[in-house]
Amino acid sequence: MAQESRGEKRGYLHEDFRLFHIRDRRALELDYHYHEFDKIVVFLSGKVTYLMEGKSYFLAPYDILLVSRDQIHRPVIDTSEPYERVVLWMNTSFLAENSFEDGDLFRCFKLARERGFALLRLEANERFALMRCLKETEDALSSKEFAHDLLARVNFLRFLIELNRVAYGDQTSLKTDAYRSDPRLNDVIAYINANLDGDLSLDALCAKFFISKSHLMHRFKELAGCTAHGYIRQKRLLRASELIRAGATVSEACARSGFGDYSAFLKAFKSMFGCVPSELG
Repeated sequence: MAQESRGEKRGYLHEDFRLFHIRDRRALELDYHYHEFDKIVVFLSGKVTYLMEGKSYFLAPYDILLVSRDQIHRPVIDTSEPYERVVLWMNTSFLAENSFEDGDLFRCFKLARERGFALLRLEANERFALMRCLKETEDALSSKEFAHDLLARVNFLRFLIELNRVAYGDQTSLKTDAYRSDPRLNDVIAYINANLDGDLSLDALCAKFFISKSHLMHRFKELAGCTAHGYIRQKRLLRASELIRAGATVSEACARSGFGDYSAFLKAFKSMFGCVPSELG
């Protein structure tokens, strides 16, 4: 299990997409974690609360959770009932190659980021169309018939098209029984992500938002699923990795992601990514 002070990258994706249909009662000991690809969770049954970026989502059957790449999240699972879900991992290049001017397959994830809300609770007619595409994708992936891989891709793209259509007019954020959040904590998290190169000490955050340190620490742990320090450090490291991949030098990435101590940055980077910055692929 990861240390509390940092998140953990889970899973590696080399294919265009992967589909997992899982049903179990296991008490998964998951710390808060992130992925370097976009993920969709289609919840089918069980008792599960998803903690993600300062919100607690209370999942109901056929809910869809949009987990954008690099977002910190953690499921809290009640093992009194079987937990069934379909999890989809998507390669960024696959979505980009199949997106067009009038059909941006990233739109659902972009909307989730803009709204600060990642849950879709489907109407009956929306549920039928999406679940049909998903079932046909799963069937094609398990088939051995002619062109089954191609058929799986076609059905998966149909699923994404239907999903993006649903996401555009979604109103789940108005359903107060679907989630819990703290407006002040949401403001703090938004400020952190917009100012990763600034002073994000607890003292500075508490002074800016007129919050006591104990209250901020408690609410962060409760709703974000991690400590404020752990969240900030992980977001800064993710920012540094993006800058390095974009061509920044290691020292530039260190400074622009808010690390004042270069040696501490190198140690934290290796701890999180398993390599030194110059080896980042």
